[in-house]
Formats: sequence, structure tokens, C-alpha cells
Amino acid sequence: MAQEIERKFLVNRQLLILPENGQRIVQGYIKTQSRTAVRVRIKGDRGFLTIKGENRGAVRSEFEYEIPLADAEAMLGELCAKPIIDKIRYEIPFGAHLWELDVFTGDNEGLWVAEVELGAECESFEKPVWLGEEVTGDKRYYNSSLIEHPYSTWKD
Repeated sequence: MAQEIERKFLVNRQLLILPENGQRIVQGYIKTQSRTAVRVRIKGDRGFLTIKGENRGAVRSEFEYEIPLADAEAMLGELCAKPIIDKIRYEIPFGAHLWELDVFTGDNEGLWVAEVELGAECESFEKPVWLGEEVTGDKRYYNSSLIEHPYSTWKD
């Protein structure tokens, strides 16, 4: 079974200079009856369908398949809950890991989240100076939750 082991952090923007090579990602979620998430994503000119299991700390099952771009566009328009997630992803190598920094736009404008994928839940890793608070278990920061409760609607 495929597993994703991921830690998620907020970002201190004053300590980070964004790389120039960000890639736009547009994604939506098809509502399910269970604790799973079905994600449709367009990354560049490629479409993907991803099925994720329930989070258990930093671990969950994940199955991802490339699909035709036209299918992904149709699913986003017809099947996915609104609003659609729109973000720019930057890949930042640091230490032995690759960090993925998502800078959200649209209804989630102002939210910056950095993630690192690990080989084991207990794996140690170097933390860049620009990392802020860890939000790994905080459901508010799940992309699937940002559809129902966009960052722009949060109260400080």
C-alpha cells in the first residue's frame, strides 16, 4: 500500500526569498461519505486523480494516477466542490529533503504552507530558518478543509 508521511508548517515570510521557479497548481475535491479525500489536480499541463485515506498523525494512505488533462478540467468544473484551490508551489531543497512551499491565491490568499515528505514518521530532518509553527495535525490546513473554510474567512 502506498503511504504518504508528511509534516506541515507555516512559513515566516520575512525570512524567505521565494525561488523563481514556482508552478501553478489548481485542485479540487470530490465529496465522499467517509474519511477519505478524492482530489483532482492540474499541475502544469498534466492532470492527476488522487485518493487519500484518513490521517493518522503524519501518515496516511495515498494513491495517485495521471489522467488526461481534459478529464481533470471536466472533473474540476463539474464534480468538485467549490471554491477550487489555486496555489503556486515552490520546491526548495534543504538538507537531505525537498520542501514544497505552497503560496495560496484566491479564497486562500495569504496562506503559505511548507511540507516535507519523510520516509518514516520518526525520521529526523533539518528545519529551515523560515519555518514557523508546525500544523501537521491541524485539519484547518488540509487542502480539503480549505474548500469548506477558506483561509480568507478565518478570524484572527
